[in-house]
Amino acid sequence: MPRMNSVAQAVANEEQIIIAADVTPQANDKRQVVPMVEQSTENLQAAGVDEKIGAFDADTGYFSEENVSYLEGEQIDPHISTERLKHHEKIPLAPKGRIPKDLTAKQRMARKLRTKKGRETYAKRKGMIEPIFGQIKQARGFRQFLLRGMDKMRGEWRLVCLTHNLLKLFQSRQAAIA
Repeated sequence: MPRMNSVAQAVANEEQIIIAADVTPQANDKRQVVPMVEQSTENLQAAGVDEKIGAFDADTGYFSEENVSYLEGEQIDPHISTERLKHHEKIPLAPKGRIPKDLTAKQRMARKLRTKKGRETYAKRKGMIEPIFGQIKQARGFRQFLLRGMDKMRGEWRLVCLTHNLLKLFQSRQAAIA
């Protein structure tokens, strides 16, 4: 029997609190921007948070012209990489002067990420979402789903994310007390 590949998704804030989590059978992340933003918005509203999502930082797997257009339409500032860089590679600086009007959405995004503000905003991603997956995989040993079926895997992933959030909140409270 063929085995279904699944991809865990998460959206987090700057404090590494997961605000949306899902599992999808789609290996391509491009289709996950809209559902994850919608889930994030619903979860924030349900928690009584009035603040809107200000920015969306993501790696190259999430880039598409449609995703950039959607995020801008939702008044969310997109910072999505347009190319995969090697670990030692640095993003080149943006050219000086006005942005030419004939650039594609991909070229505009690449140029945006080369600006000082773009580099700073995109760099936050490394300290927000990447450590979450590292902590869940390495420190907690969650490397594969134990349950089968999309609904069960989704429940398992959300439970893992919930316990991650509880640990983060507990640790931040302990640090505030100390």
